[in-house]
Amino acid sequence: MTSNNNRSYIIIGAGVFGVSTAYHLIQKYPNASVTLIDRDAYDAESRVAASWDWNKVVRADYDDKIYCKLALEAQDIFKTDPLWQPHFHQTGVYWTCRSDYAQNVINHHKELGRNDDIIALPVSEARKLYGGLFDNADYTGVKEVLINKASGWAAAGDVLRAVTKKCLELGVRYVTGEVATLQFDGRGSCTGVKTKDGRVLSASKVIVSTGAFTPTLLEWSAADSGNAGIRAGERILAAGITTGMAKLKKEDHERFKNMPVGFQGYTPEQGKPFIGSLPPTKDGELKWWGSKIFTNTREVLPGRYLSAPPPSQDYNQWKVPGPLKQDIIEARNLWYGPASADWEMTKHRICWDAFTTSSDFIISPHSASKGLYVATCGSFHGFKFFPVLGKYIVQMLDGELESELVEKWAWDRQRPDSSLNVEYPNSEMRHLLGPTARL
Repeated sequence: MTSNNNRSYIIIGAGVFGVSTAYHLIQKYPNASVTLIDRDAYDAESRVAASWDWNKVVRADYDDKIYCKLALEAQDIFKTDPLWQPHFHQTGVYWTCRSDYAQNVINHHKELGRNDDIIALPVSEARKLYGGLFDNADYTGVKEVLINKASGWAAAGDVLRAVTKKCLELGVRYVTGEVATLQFDGRGSCTGVKTKDGRVLSASKVIVSTGAFTPTLLEWSAADSGNAGIRAGERILAAGITTGMAKLKKEDHERFKNMPVGFQGYTPEQGKPFIGSLPPTKDGELKWWGSKIFTNTREVLPGRYLSAPPPSQDYNQWKVPGPLKQDIIEARNLWYGPASADWEMTKHRICWDAFTTSSDFIISPHSASKGLYVATCGSFHGFKFFPVLGKYIVQMLDGELESELVEKWAWDRQRPDSSLNVEYPNSEMRHLLGPTARL
């Protein structure tokens, strides 16, 4: 057995998966060597991590009972723990449901012994709520509207920064650098990482929490090591989505400031992912996201093509082309209709993440190398689990994860067809931008 004093960990990626892992590791093993490495400083004004953002949803409205249970656990921490609570806003959610989603959520809450203020209403009643803010929303095919007053949102960048800072105070080391490849010994065990500027960092356990960069990093590492089994293969797909923010006029800000998080829920037959809108920030900026979740297939090594963010340091996340800005306009209209036509758009961002066909995370040992672990694939729903992700990742590292989660989050498992998943990437970026686009 490795003693606590000899435990060493490198966590690649300082988003919610990586930071939560560091936070729980250093509390369980205060004498261990825990290193976070990320291409961006944790307090940088702009980062590529999907979890770095103006705001993110915190909810437990899942029709998957396992995620419902985990989200309730995380939500309780957001509401009560002094580290997390200042960044959480319990505004509730307003969810238009075109399936049995609402009833499934309500049943899960009852089965889990929760008595949250959660109801399903007919459209005629729901659209009168909140001063009619959502009266112009798209209700085509909506069966009922789920109202859950226990949910809300968090200031994502602020809480990510606060928890990372706490990790450093507890003894976690933070290294700013771009990882070029994983390092392996003569027996194929993973021993650390090498950065693009030539630094080598070593540890007994290496955790890959690199989101949309994961397939690329594993591809580079497979080529460097000669071990083709390192590749992600069909397990992980990198994809992006566009978010937008509008600066509300004073009178509009007054109307919207107490709004809930809004979700438009669609089904696979309707061909859209759910589209959400978050309450305005203290500066009066209202955010929502588009309906296009897109891949970006490119050559990451000679003759090797896979979906990856643009190769620039910041993923070109602020260079949002016109067709993707149009997607934001169309999504805005699904919520706010013609009244929003004169809103001043202030920000557009392309957010990148890693997906599985089932939208399940991968939290698992890597089968092709001893000492290598994967903890990623937020599939655009990982943020809300920030307070508890690391707890379960540490259980995985220690071989203590319950069998149900081992199976659900395994590196090697049978996955369902992606056609059943409305949140799976639905287009190729260059096709959206036209035949001359180069990314």
